[in-house]
Amino acid sequence: MGDERQGTGGKRGLWIGGAVAVVALGAGGWALTAAGDPAPRTGPLSAAEIRGAADGFLDAWADGDAERAADRTDDAAAAARALRDYRERGHLTPERLTAGAPKGARVPFSVRARFSYEGGRAPVSYDSGLTVVRRAGDGEPVVAWRPAVLHPRLVGGARFEARETGPARVDALDRTGRPLDTRTFPSLAHVVDGQRGGYGGRAGGRPGVELRTAPGGQVLASVPEGAPGRVRTTIDARVQKAAEREVALRSDASLVVLKPSTGEILAVAGSGAKGADTALRGRLAPGSTMKMITASLLLEKKLAAPDRPHPCPKNASYGGWKFHNVDDFDIVGGTFRSSFAASCNTAFITQAGRIADDALSRQASDVFGIGERWSAGVDVFAGAVPVEHAASKAASMIGQGEVRMNPLTMASVVSTARTGEFRQPYLVAPDVDHRTLATAHRKLDPAAHAQLRDLLHTTATSGSASGSMAGLTGDIGAKTGSAEVIGQKKPNGWFAAWHGDLAASAVMRRGGRGGESSGPLVAAVLRSAR
Repeated sequence: MGDERQGTGGKRGLWIGGAVAVVALGAGGWALTAAGDPAPRTGPLSAAEIRGAADGFLDAWADGDAERAADRTDDAAAAARALRDYRERGHLTPERLTAGAPKGARVPFSVRARFSYEGGRAPVSYDSGLTVVRRAGDGEPVVAWRPAVLHPRLVGGARFEARETGPARVDALDRTGRPLDTRTFPSLAHVVDGQRGGYGGRAGGRPGVELRTAPGGQVLASVPEGAPGRVRTTIDARVQKAAEREVALRSDASLVVLKPSTGEILAVAGSGAKGADTALRGRLAPGSTMKMITASLLLEKKLAAPDRPHPCPKNASYGGWKFHNVDDFDIVGGTFRSSFAASCNTAFITQAGRIADDALSRQASDVFGIGERWSAGVDVFAGAVPVEHAASKAASMIGQGEVRMNPLTMASVVSTARTGEFRQPYLVAPDVDHRTLATAHRKLDPAAHAQLRDLLHTTATSGSASGSMAGLTGDIGAKTGSAEVIGQKKPNGWFAAWHGDLAASAVMRRGGRGGESSGPLVAAVLRSAR
């Protein structure tokens, strides 16, 4: 049996099984010098000396007294540093030290310790050993110091290193504080994963941690699973459920639902492996849904008015390109209202020469917040409307060219069209981590805002969006869109709409016309959320 000792406050054991040698004076004992001072101890170490030296070191270490333990070695300075590292760098506390039977001057012992770091705890057990020698100078029996006494892996200059192995897991909650189970809401899986780095610690979570040697990287202890944090999102479980149900019925669909009055994201959903990611971070041409921004620019500059005559020919050229309407339709003697409601491309192309090259880009940024730095509590792409010239400028006016959006940005655009003021979308309230939300430079001109709302209401009630919006009454507005993509036979179908203080936008890749593909999806969610 061995001698067992516990950490501070624990019991001390007795050595059992080791023979106690009687040391005669002059045989490893003390002799008096003429001056009365003891001479250095000499001769072979006795069992009692070996036991006493090992006992003193292990007792001091178990008590957490690094200085006293170090004094019982032949290199007190180095031992003291290593013992402090054991506690401060290794975050280790010895709980039980059990000595085995000595083999000559070598004393094996086992260690049970506790690793505690960043709230993570793990037991650590290992075997080590020490060797007792006579200290130079006075011959006192002490422990021959080397770092491997504390742990056999501390060789070759290795030191302890405690570190986090990854961000804390996050349990996302809906706006009422109920857990959002990703099995029920699979589209939110990437949203929850995306919050680990940003909110794991702040939400009270604990990361996985490990103790390892450095260099070398040998893992000595590990707590792979920390404790999850809890972060409340703006998701409305009822709206999310409706969104999940509808996208599951369609292929390659992505959708976002917002609250226009606040910018809160109520639902994010997508079918397929990347559908939900496309909803927040997609970079797609938005097609004619972009005409909401373009129309606001024309209305503010008095280049159009809802009931003023406005050309809508079958085709129109600008910058060397010829632009067509779908099926080459035209509106003879029509107004801007009739052109907007029917999503006439040429009604916008004919105005390209009357606006500056940077006008559309500035309108998108200054009024609708597109391209600004959105801090939404989850990684998002805030859209892009670059400055274009000649034919590319005309293409941008109808949502083609280099314009890039996603359902989140277009849900925000239609929300701004409803309220007249950009409110940055967000999934986690800014007071959780003291974020500053993006703002637009100005509001939409009040007169232009009233006209744009009127145009979108007409589109929802008697224009290209009316089929999808049937059954939704009162405060409604909508815009359809189809975006041509090189290499695709069918365009991506877009739809953006609001019903009261609820706005949504969706895209279906290769869906064809937006009013026929994404329109029913958006409208179904708006109806379910009433």
